[in-house]
Formats: sequence, structure tokens, C-alpha cells
Amino acid sequence: MTIRTQVTIDPELQRLGREKAAELGISFAEYVRRLLARDLDAPTRRWKISAIFDLVDEGPPTNIARDKDEMIGEAVWKEHLRKTTRHRTKTRHR
Repeated sequence: MTIRTQVTIDPELQRLGREKAAELGISFAEYVRRLLARDLDAPTRRWKISAIFDLVDEGPPTNIARDKDEMIGEAVWKEHLRKTTRHRTKTRHR
């Protein structure tokens, strides 16, 4: 469980922190969490990004954020065809 915390920071310090977070490819909030955990020697959750992304390295690249509706539609249509083709095949052999 996480707890939301509000902290007042000097604008220049926040700007520098946001720039550093951007360089690291993480959010400002994640950057602050990591700094706090490191200073306190607290364990941090380390997620392997490959657990979410880069699961398949074959085929053309995809943009799920942009194409999700089309991709889901194709998958549903293929499943529909698979089920109806199997049903017709079973019916013919009886």
C-alpha cells in the first residue's frame, strides 16, 4: 500500500529534479521515492520492464496505445471464426 504525501520544494530544486528524472526516464515521483529509499537504505521494488514490454521480439513492431481497438477486434474476430468453423466441422461429421 502506498500513501500520498505533499512536500513543498523550492521551484529551482523541483526543476532540476524533474530534469534528472527525465534523463533517467522515470517520473519525478519515482525519482523522489528512489532517493528517499536510498537515503534510508530501504529496499525498493525493482520491476523488470521486460515483464510488461518486449515480450515478443518477432514480427512487426506494434503501438498498442494507438491500435488497441483494432488489435482487440482482430483477436475477437479470429476467435469467432475459430469457434464457428469448429462448430460447422463437428456438425458435418455427424
